[in-house]
Amino acid sequence: MTDTVDKIPAPTVPPEQIKAIPVRHYGRWVAGAAVIAILVLIGIAFSNAKINYGVIPDYLTDGTILSGVWHTLYISVLAMVLGLVLGVILAVMRMSTNPVTSTVAWFYVWFFRGTPVLVQLLLWYNIALVFPILNLGFYKDEMNQVMTPFLAALLGLGLNEAAYMSEIVRAGIQSVDEGQTEASHALGMTQGKTLRRVVLPQAMRVIVPPTGNEFINMLKTSSLAYAVQFNELIKRATDISSTSLAVVEMFFVASIWYLILTTVFSIAQYYIERRYARGSSRNLPPTPLQRLRKNLRLFGSFRRPEVAR
Repeated sequence: MTDTVDKIPAPTVPPEQIKAIPVRHYGRWVAGAAVIAILVLIGIAFSNAKINYGVIPDYLTDGTILSGVWHTLYISVLAMVLGLVLGVILAVMRMSTNPVTSTVAWFYVWFFRGTPVLVQLLLWYNIALVFPILNLGFYKDEMNQVMTPFLAALLGLGLNEAAYMSEIVRAGIQSVDEGQTEASHALGMTQGKTLRRVVLPQAMRVIVPPTGNEFINMLKTSSLAYAVQFNELIKRATDISSTSLAVVEMFFVASIWYLILTTVFSIAQYYIERRYARGSSRNLPPTPLQRLRKNLRLFGSFRRPEVAR
């Protein structure tokens, strides 16, 4: 009788009766309230500032400002293309077994990464002080006529960008397994064909994200071309402010346009990265809309991400 009683299992609580209560994070409420209070104070400060906000929408579509936006986009794209092409060449030279080419590429990267972009722009703009006449044998002209603000901005931005792009491309090439190159050579492919057909396509997954970041940074760095009198966005905004005396308002206009440009290209960069990630990731990262919906749900619940559904 005792053995029978001992074998009776103890009663268990059904799983459906267990109610999971998420941990409340009061610190999040305090932090959120503090952030909102700071934003309110900033808003009050700017609302009481001596800024004529009414003229900002009018100047956003002003012809002079739109011309500056176009020149900013134009010089950024051309400088990025120049930097990308030279960057690929420098990366190949840097990885070459030839000590001369590898040393020249290393010196180029060392010099242009070690000096400020503004100094490089000013050097190109004032190069006529060093070389008054440009003589290429088949072409001869005064340097002041050749070195226009556009050319000075293009060379200053593009050659500087090439130094950074060469390191990005070199890192992408080195990320490809050496077995891919050995297999290509075993099939009879030349070094150049292996680089174009096998290595670079696989390296794009590593090259594309930082390249997109560099282009977005180029959009903002192009504002330094103001120093060489190139008619980009900041130059156009200051031209208007010198006559209208709306100095701060024009800086707001320029900032809004920079935000628009960087936002548009950031979205494009995201989808390009998502496309190149298809071959390396089974689960693609969520789109910005999906992340926004998830963040809104988390914000409404103030719960941990792993608890919220």
